[in-house]
Amino acid sequence: MAVFMKAVLPGTTVEQYDALNAELQALPGDTFAGCLSHVCVPTDAGLEIYDLWESQEAMDTFGALIMPIAEKHGMPSASGPPAVSPVHRYWVPGA
Repeated sequence: MAVFMKAVLPGTTVEQYDALNAELQALPGDTFAGCLSHVCVPTDAGLEIYDLWESQEAMDTFGALIMPIAEKHGMPSASGPPAVSPVHRYWVPGA
């Protein structure tokens, strides 16, 4: 079952996000396996991340991969665990 995730990252900059994302994209293999959609929104307080994952397992696998890299880039800890909700249905316009 697909899940929707929202993470609030206070104090995180777009520069930190871009450095993290560049490192993730350089990893071998399909680093983002199971991610159906990703949005990063800058706010006055930091960043908000919105993801659509094909499953909780895919999201958890990515989470285990990203955390050590985020720490290496000095990204502050999230304000709490991400909000995760089961998805009833999704579609991509034009797909």
